[in-house]
Amino acid sequence: MDAYVARQPIFSRNKTIYAYELLFRDGTANFVPDIDGDIATATVMSNSVLTIGIESILGDKRAFINFTQNLLVNKAPLLLPKETTVVEILEDVTPEADLLAACAEMATQGYLLALDDFEFSPELMPLIEMAHIIKFDFRLTPLDEIAAYLKQLPDGKRRLLAEKVETHAEFETAKEMGFELFQGYFFCKPEIIKGREIPGSQLNLIQLMSALNQKDFQFDQLENLVAQDVGLSYKLMRYINSPFFGRANKVASVKQGLVFLGEKEIRRFISLVAMSRLAADKPNELVRTSCIRGKFCELICEHNSSQWDAPELFTLGMFSLIDAIVDSTMQDVMDRMPLSPNLKDALIEAKGPLSPYLALICAYERGEWQRVSKLATALKVDEERLPDLYRQACIWSNSVIDS
Repeated sequence: MDAYVARQPIFSRNKTIYAYELLFRDGTANFVPDIDGDIATATVMSNSVLTIGIESILGDKRAFINFTQNLLVNKAPLLLPKETTVVEILEDVTPEADLLAACAEMATQGYLLALDDFEFSPELMPLIEMAHIIKFDFRLTPLDEIAAYLKQLPDGKRRLLAEKVETHAEFETAKEMGFELFQGYFFCKPEIIKGREIPGSQLNLIQLMSALNQKDFQFDQLENLVAQDVGLSYKLMRYINSPFFGRANKVASVKQGLVFLGEKEIRRFISLVAMSRLAADKPNELVRTSCIRGKFCELICEHNSSQWDAPELFTLGMFSLIDAIVDSTMQDVMDRMPLSPNLKDALIEAKGPLSPYLALICAYERGEWQRVSKLATALKVDEERLPDLYRQACIWSNSVIDS
């Protein structure tokens, strides 16, 4: 069975990606309790990292991975590369001598240590002294308690990470409190300002993306769009010659590239370039997540032989964060786009026959595995294929965004 792994972004203060936390489906249920299950889980994680090629999920970023008491004592993190691994020490560990010795060895070897869901206790001081990062859960711990804990921390170069930051207001509050790293879905939410209109330049791009995804849009119009835009031509050439396609011979001209990709892919590529321009002042992860969602929904549609068109499902995923990209309500954006009623119902109200596809990728992103299983069953998708489809979507997204 393939390994289930999802990723959640961790941002710096300027909203650039610092790392991802990897979420694995619990692999211990079929093993006996205590250490056997822990070792099995470590093996699942290690094999998945080595088998799937972790760069397809992480790119060039680090991975935060949770480790239990037994996994730490048995030095399971040493199975993973120190250059990309942040050892996340769970909140229920007991700082006994063997655990402290193992953590000290990992730190000496160059692994970064992070304390998860932190609540201050004097007995944790040895771990605090070793930790490079301390995580505070903004949903679990009230802000006044977090502020009190911060005052009890000894001086040091450790970094503070605010977890489960769900709004821009919480993001700003965390910054004021001295946090440097941020995890949560605040970046997926629009910063709506009352009375603010969508600028004309953004409207033009939104309407272009909408037109590109209409069946009656002509291929010669696509050719003209590419030919008249030097930046678009450059991105097209980089994309076609990226490792995603694995071509032995490089595509040498725009015309050759258009023929190679074909009408459907050219429509999609121009739409994504337009999306990137819309989101020029937003975190790069916003467009990357949109790409992953679009490709994942499309792959699911192709896999389960759905009655729906794969391009329509791709559009569903791609436009699922358009409200955050232009800082407007989804209703307002959809009012300006000639999309199908089914697409609008799914995007605005999370209702209708297309909504389960979007719900599935959102649940997968958050590691809500029971919900993933239920939605996969409802959509008649082979659940065992989901990890590979998600990985394909990540690889494709990287090839587009980095081109």
